[in-house]
Amino acid sequence: MTLLRAANVQLSFGSRTVFQGLTVTIEEGERVGLVGVNGSGKTSLMKILAGAAKPDTGELQLRRGARVTYLPQEPEFAEGATVASELSVAQGPLREAMAAQAELARKLEASPPEAHEKLMEQLAVVSDRIEQLGGWDTEHHAKTLLDRLGVKDWDRPVAQLSGGLRKRVAIARALLTRPDMLLLDEPTNHLDADTVDWLEEELDKLPGSLLLVTHDRYFLDGLVDRIVEIQPGGGVTSYPGNYQAYLEQKLVAQENAEVSQHKRERWIAQEVAWLRRGPEARRTKSKSRIDRAQKLMAEKGFQRPKVADLRVIAAPRLGHTVIESEGLQKSFGERKVLQGVDFRLQRGERVGLVGPNGVGKTTFLRVILGELPPDGGKLVIGKNTKVAYYDQNRAQLDPEMTVYDAASQGEDWVDLGDQKVALRDYLDDLLFPVPMQRMKVKALSGGERNRLLLARLFLEGANVLVLDEPTNDLDIVTLNVLERLLLDFGGSTLLVTHDRYFLDKVATSIVTFDGNGRVTRYEGNYAMYRRLKEQSDAMAAKGAPKKDEPAPVVAPPPAAKPEARKAVKLSYKDQRELDGMEATIEVAETRKADLEAQLADPTIYSKSGKVAEVQKELDAAIADIDRLYARWQVLQDLAAGLT
Repeated sequence: MTLLRAANVQLSFGSRTVFQGLTVTIEEGERVGLVGVNGSGKTSLMKILAGAAKPDTGELQLRRGARVTYLPQEPEFAEGATVASELSVAQGPLREAMAAQAELARKLEASPPEAHEKLMEQLAVVSDRIEQLGGWDTEHHAKTLLDRLGVKDWDRPVAQLSGGLRKRVAIARALLTRPDMLLLDEPTNHLDADTVDWLEEELDKLPGSLLLVTHDRYFLDGLVDRIVEIQPGGGVTSYPGNYQAYLEQKLVAQENAEVSQHKRERWIAQEVAWLRRGPEARRTKSKSRIDRAQKLMAEKGFQRPKVADLRVIAAPRLGHTVIESEGLQKSFGERKVLQGVDFRLQRGERVGLVGPNGVGKTTFLRVILGELPPDGGKLVIGKNTKVAYYDQNRAQLDPEMTVYDAASQGEDWVDLGDQKVALRDYLDDLLFPVPMQRMKVKALSGGERNRLLLARLFLEGANVLVLDEPTNDLDIVTLNVLERLLLDFGGSTLLVTHDRYFLDKVATSIVTFDGNGRVTRYEGNYAMYRRLKEQSDAMAAKGAPKKDEPAPVVAPPPAAKPEARKAVKLSYKDQRELDGMEATIEVAETRKADLEAQLADPTIYSKSGKVAEVQKELDAAIADIDRLYARWQVLQDLAAGLT
């Protein structure tokens, strides 16, 4: 049954048409992912479907009695709101249902027996509604949600919370409403990877329909059963299945469209040649053929969607020392954010920094950049190291400047190393056509501002990129471009992001922050880090006492001494294998990175069959890396006497 339908929607901002004749339908219980390039109108459509904005023309139909909850990118709260009051607002429908049940129970007691059957039916409906809204123990559920989201202060004013914590309160508020239709616009922004995993599980358990805008491709894969893509110009195309299925179907559709376009162009060329022969040659031809040829030539054929052409200009070669720290310390009051941090960034490395919000990732970056002085330890920046910094708050962009002025930095030309191009042409390649270049930065979407700042950053000629949440608000197409750009970048990269897919594609190692000032480094991408951490946690748990069972206190016999484990001398063959393992893994990782770069290049999708071939090679390369790491661990354990 149809839950929500928008038909023939049209929306314009000034001379810019966002939608024209757009129609989208969502059925009961559907989980739909909404995708499209930045500026295509995803957020505008969400607002229209939620009733928070009105289109210029079109019709919106919602099933009678259905409740819709909308979580925008930047949630809004009433003045003076506290965490508790906001969650109380979310529980309003539940309180109404409970009041209705109490009223029906009172009527049941006072009514004659012949009215009982009808009242009992109404009571059953209301009771089902109460269960659907979370049952009776909702305050406990609300506090559990907040605790899992990292919000501890129940009575704290929302105005005193950081942007990330406000987003978490809004997520809890949305989950507690248990609506028939939940619309989420970039819900994973500002959430750490573990919280994103938890949120995915919570959403999977919710009844009702879901419409989701997110750049997190793993999140899409795990939740949705249909993808709706907003096309340039405002139409929509629907693809059944999750994000991976969408990619496969879209590739086939593009290949078919290109074949059809090739046939169309050949037919047009034949008709043009015929038309040019002159009236004498066409005297016996029908007028309908002439009309058909002219109409076909006037139609707009298939065009591959434009992709933002982000580029990094050449930078000075890095020296032997890039960035190194030894015993780095930083505290705020009594809270130790960094405690004895040893870190080394080498040439060509792409290091992902992960951990819950507030554990010190951004502080670490600011200390490295010289924006915060360390309290202790040693920090060395190589003499050839030139850093470009992407601030997650995009403070480098003046919202009152035009797009052109914000990008120009006083220059009308862009030096790309091998050529000079006019700034207006470069911005056009970045999907900022001339009319948009005259717009103020504050009128851009979050993703468009992100793309503008990244473009400006990559023109600084840096050989070390320090990127703090660069993936927020970017559309998936631009994320693929950014992945390819970082894989091709000849310098080093320090990267803070909660995008697990992005880290899997880009990172060569992961540094985790534990919240107590300590960091741990894991070689490999995010998936490898999770496997290694799970193995480490499992080994630690084997020797730990069970929860709620105190460890027994047993005095050892007087003569008993712990038996020291002795390292085992490896065989000549095993030792040679262990000595060469690091180089072997490096070659395998390089091969994997090369294959990922090929898949991130948009041009590969124009070559029939090439994507499947490269993907097969990539799967084999990943399996090979897993095997090498497993063998390396076995040899290390054997040498240490642990097996």
